[in-house]
Amino acid sequence: SVKQAMIAWLGPIVDEFYSSTEAPLVTLIRSDEALERPGSVGRPVLGTPHICDEDGTELPTGVPGTIWSEGGVDFEYLNAPEKTAATRNDRGWRTVGDIGYLDDDGYLYISDRRDDLILVGGVNVYPQEIENVLIEHPAVHDVAVIGVPDDEYGQRVAAFVTPAPGYTASSELAARIVDDVKEQLASVKRPRLVEFVDELPRTPTGKLLKRVLRDELGAAPR
Repeated sequence: SVKQAMIAWLGPIVDEFYSSTEAPLVTLIRSDEALERPGSVGRPVLGTPHICDEDGTELPTGVPGTIWSEGGVDFEYLNAPEKTAATRNDRGWRTVGDIGYLDDDGYLYISDRRDDLILVGGVNVYPQEIENVLIEHPAVHDVAVIGVPDDEYGQRVAAFVTPAPGYTASSELAARIVDDVKEQLASVKRPRLVEFVDELPRTPTGKLLKRVLRDELGAAPR
């Protein structure tokens, strides 16, 4: 992975924090921990994470759900009381809508944003998992996965790919990419649409704007 390569290059000096602008929860993972637990964002240094299902029931370790924080920084959205209220539960915990899970040692793993969740025939599909597989393909320079409308299943998986140097966008390349990753992804998680783009929409800080993809590229059924 990119992070493992950075640690190998720079040495064990790469520390990673996970939080949000609202900061109800902050976690930290050191280089040695990251190598032992690939994909984790560490353990909390502010707030206590709880993983809950849609009914608010706490889930066992290893099962993804909404990340709630007990303690941490309180926050509210300006002139948006309903939006603020939606981030609280009856226990006083707060969430920013991220999905993840905890392991047995209390390390947190981020699966995705709830807003990005794809529902395929009643099955929850996490785009980040698919993106992590696709980005390892030699023909893929950059990738974003979203759900697009589907008459039969409600949604289907669509991958928007910037080809790597030396590769030319084509239907043959799209089919090859999907075929090459089929052993790593369950059938419901495999892209049913691969659309090539010159560049993915990002903010100046590099944050992927999936909303733009949904609005401009993924809104129409195919």
